[in-house]
Formats: sequence, structure tokens, C-alpha cells
Amino acid sequence: MELQSNPQLLWFIGFYAVLMVGIGIYMSKKVSNSTDFILAGKSLGPIVLMGTLLATWTGSGSISGGETSVSYSFGIIPSLMLMIPTIIGIFILYTIAPKIRAFGKYTISGILEAKYGPFARNLASIIVILAYVGIVSYQMTGLGFILNLTTGMSVELGTIIAAVLIIFLAMIGGLRSVSQTDAISGFLMVGGLIITVPIIISVAGGWDTIVANVPESHMTATGGLTTIQLLGYLLPSLFLLLSDQNMYQRLAASNGDKSSKRAALSWLGIMLLISPAISIIAFASRSLFPDIDPGMALMATTTALPLGVGGILLAAAAAFIITTGNSYLLSAATNMTYDIYGKYINRDPSDKQQLVMTKVFIVGLGIFSYLLISYFPTVLEVQMYSYTVYGAGITPAILAVFFWKRVTAIGGIASMVAGVVTTLGWELILNTPFDLNSSVISVPTAIIVLIVVSLATQKKQ
Repeated sequence: MELQSNPQLLWFIGFYAVLMVGIGIYMSKKVSNSTDFILAGKSLGPIVLMGTLLATWTGSGSISGGETSVSYSFGIIPSLMLMIPTIIGIFILYTIAPKIRAFGKYTISGILEAKYGPFARNLASIIVILAYVGIVSYQMTGLGFILNLTTGMSVELGTIIAAVLIIFLAMIGGLRSVSQTDAISGFLMVGGLIITVPIIISVAGGWDTIVANVPESHMTATGGLTTIQLLGYLLPSLFLLLSDQNMYQRLAASNGDKSSKRAALSWLGIMLLISPAISIIAFASRSLFPDIDPGMALMATTTALPLGVGGILLAAAAAFIITTGNSYLLSAATNMTYDIYGKYINRDPSDKQQLVMTKVFIVGLGIFSYLLISYFPTVLEVQMYSYTVYGAGITPAILAVFFWKRVTAIGGIASMVAGVVTTLGWELILNTPFDLNSSVISVPTAIIVLIVVSLATQKKQ
């Protein structure tokens, strides 16, 4: 089938954008202080909390990278395996949700400081900001590519539109408004994907036709990937999710432990629906459009679907991308305000100053994210890089805070340094040898360093 863009799909994007901006402006009027802005006044109930967890986690990484790219490039089974990290990660977050709320910190750096000291906070802040700017960057470029493919809009214009919406929605009302737009976007995406699956299978000629049109390797367990290459796709998302500051902040913003646990379980249930749906749609796309960029597999189907269904799917995908982008942008700006501005520039800021500076940092980091786009040729590449820098640099140290009493400050800091240095060395200096994602090397290194150094320095604490 020939891929042809459909400008009429722009109406659905336009309607979504107007709706989100309207909600953002309305909710911004309820922001009275920095706690409202960053933690939504700790008022989120289970339904809104579940929606914002869902929408934040499932963004361009899934729509233009992750499940989509893997299903198109390697097959349905490797793509379905990407659910494993999400299932494990959500279950662990469910377990530690009350502890996260008990810490009462605005940033994950604050939790690390309580255990490991100020240096750990500073290092964590740098890691979070670098990784999250990368994540925001590929949300912007992801939507740019999607609008180009589906509507014919230029990639540059689509990326600018994404950048403006992401920055505006994060700045106007913080988590107070982002949580509401996230929830609506999450439910929109669930509906769009569920509707699309049976229709795209029918459009593609049925499941037997789809299987007949894809390479034979796409029906094998690994899709031609070696076990260690497959781990390279699984580990980054798992170790990001386990310590994702966005998730910690949202769980801390719940109105109680029961709400946070209910939201986590509901989030898990919905992920078990939408992750396979994304994989199946992208797999069908390989049959329909065998020569397109893998990252565009899911969105290409919008041009083959009936206009109404394709428009809903496109608006839903845009919703996930934009909500993920503004969530990570807000989170990174929080680090700038509380871990840098509040510690080194203005040590006794008023609540109003903190609120204003967070908004300023949102704009600044958003512009920097847009400028970063040119350094990464594909969404999947920047996704794996950002996930690994964060996952290797933060996750082993933060999980030790909750699960290992024998961890030492020196061990935690050494683990963070080892994770980041190994990732950067493997990616930038060695240029990813053997086509192995750096997570296969850097995550085990960070864990080993954490254990060995902690055991070696216990008597010195």
C-alpha cells in the first residue's frame, strides 16, 4: 500500500490542542503556591493519578520508538517482551509508594541527599536534568515526524508546534494542570488504540495476510536479535521506570497511600492492554508499509484507517507525546529550582520566587530541548541514551535507599558515578561497539560498584 498523507487529520490535532490549552488555562487559576504547582497540592485521587502515570510513561518512546520500532523491525514477540520491564517496574513502585510519600521530597535528588549527602544530590540533579532534557527533545521531534507523515506538515513546523505546546502546558499550571490533561489524554489513547486494533487487522487483509507479508524472522522469539541485544532494549526502560522522578512526584502528589496503590494497579492493568495494542498495530504496519521508518510504523496506519478512526488515533498519539514532554520538562525544572537555585543562588527564596523560577526554568530547558534535537537522528536512539544515563546513574542508588540497609554513602555515590561514566564512555567514546546498548554494560557495572564499595566501606561510616 502506498503511504499518502491526509491534511484533514489536522482538524483532530487542532481540536486536541485547543482542548488541552483551555484545560491548562482553567486549572492554572487554581495554583496558589509552589506545592500546588509541583505536587498539585497533594490532592490527586486514584483516577486522575492513574491517568497521569499512564500518559507520562507512554509517550513518544512507545509511539515512535520502543514497542513501535521493535515490532516493525524485529517482530511481534520481541515487542511484547517490552511489557516485562513495565510490569516489574510498576509492581515495585506499588510496593514502595507509601515510602515515597513519606519522604515528602520534591525531587529524587532530595531522597538521595537524605541517604548519601549533598554531593549525591548535586550529581543526581545533573543526571536528571541531562536525561530529562533528552526525553523532552524526542517528544518534540517525535510529534514533528508524525505530523509530517500523516498530514504532510513539514517536520520543522510540526516540531515547533510540539515544542510550544509542551512548554506552554508545563508552564501555565504545573502538575495541577498537567495531571488533568494527562488523565484526559490517557483515556483518549486507550480508546483510540482499542478501536484501531481490529480495524487495522481487517484493513491489512487479516492476520494470516499480515504474517505472510512480514519477514520470517519476525515470527521468531527474538526476531533475529541475540539475547544480549534484546536485553539492551529491555533494561533501559526498566531502570528508568524504577527511579523515574516523574513517577515519584506523582505518587507523592496523591491524596493518600490507598490512592497511590490503587492508581498503580490500575495503571498496570491498562498497560497490559495498550502495550500489546501498539505492538500489533506496528506489526500490521510492517505488512502494509514495508519501506518506511520503523519509528513511524504506528502513525502510518492513520492514513490507511477510516478518517474518524485515524484522526482519533493521531490525536491520541499526539496527546501522549505532549503530556509526556511537559511532564518531564516540569520535573527537570523542579530540579533546577530546588537543587540548584535554592541551594546555591538564593538559599532562602520565598514561595513566590520558587514558583516564578520554576516557570523560568521550564521555558529555558524547553528551548534547550528543542535545540538538542539535531544531535540524535532517531527517536529510538535518543530514547535508549536518555533512559540508560538515568537508569544506570540513579536507579541502583535509589533502590538501595528503600531495599538495602547496608548501603553506604560512598557506595551510593560511587555507583552513580560508575553508571554515568560507563554509559557515556560506551556511547560517546567507544561509539556503541557490537551494536550493544550501553545499558547491558553500565547497569551491571553500577550495581556491582554499589555492592562492592558499600561492603568495603561499612566500617568507615
